[in-house]
Amino acid sequence: MSDLLPVTRIPRTGLPPRAIVVGDPFRAELLAKRLTDAVEVAHAREYRTFRGAWQGTEVIVSSHGVGGPGAICLFQELADAGVRTILRLGTAGAMQAGIADGDLVIAEAAVRDDGVTQQLVPPEYPAVASAELVLALVAAARERQAPSHRGLVWTRAAFYPGLLPVPMPAYVRAGVLAIEMELSALLVHGSLHGLTTGGVLVIDGVAADELRETTGYDPHREVVAAGVERAMDVALDALVRLR
Repeated sequence: MSDLLPVTRIPRTGLPPRAIVVGDPFRAELLAKRLTDAVEVAHAREYRTFRGAWQGTEVIVSSHGVGGPGAICLFQELADAGVRTILRLGTAGAMQAGIADGDLVIAEAAVRDDGVTQQLVPPEYPAVASAELVLALVAAARERQAPSHRGLVWTRAAFYPGLLPVPMPAYVRAGVLAIEMELSALLVHGSLHGLTTGGVLVIDGVAADELRETTGYDPHREVVAAGVERAMDVALDALVRLR
C-alpha cells in the first residue's frame, strides 16, 4: 500500500491533528506563509497541502477546490490521516443588510444544498458547526477587532444560475447570512466522523438582489483582500486556542 492517500496524495500518517482548509490552492500558499517552518507536503489536482506552526502549535493548511463533492474528498483523507479538527476559511456572498464586503461570517450551521451530502444522509440530518470552534472564532475575531457576524449560511452547489429558479428570497426572509459552496459538506462529514468542524467566511460581494447596487461581481478588490488577511489570523488563532 502506498504511503500517500490516493486523491490528495497527503501522507497516510504523521500529520498534526488541526487543519485549515481553503478553496484556492494559491490562498493555501498565502496562508502557509504565515506559519513558522512551513513546508509543502503534497500537491495533486486542486489539493495543495502545507504543514507548519502557529504560535508553537503544528497545523495543516490545505486546499479543496470549488464545490462540495471534490472538497469532501479532502475532508475524508485528512480524517484518514489523523486530522481531528478542520476549519474552513472561504468567501461568501452577503444575504442580509448590514453585512459589508470584507466582514467575517462565523457559521453556526448551514443549509444543505451542497450536491453531495444528499447522497450520504437523510434530508432531515443537520449540518451544524462544533460549538467550541464557533466560540473560539468569535473570541478570536473580537481580539483581532475583525467585523464579524454569527449565524446560518447557505451552501449551494451551483454558482451560476440555470433554468430553475433560485430560492434566494425565502432564505433571505429566513435570516440566512451568506451563501457559499462547501461548508455544509464539511459539517456533515465532521458529524459523521466525530470531528471538530466549523467555518469562517469573508464577504466578497452581495448575493441577494435587494442588496445589489450593481450587477457586477468582483471579488478581487482591496476590501476583500484585507478581509481575507484578517480572516487568516482569526482562523489560525481560533484553531490553536482549542484544547
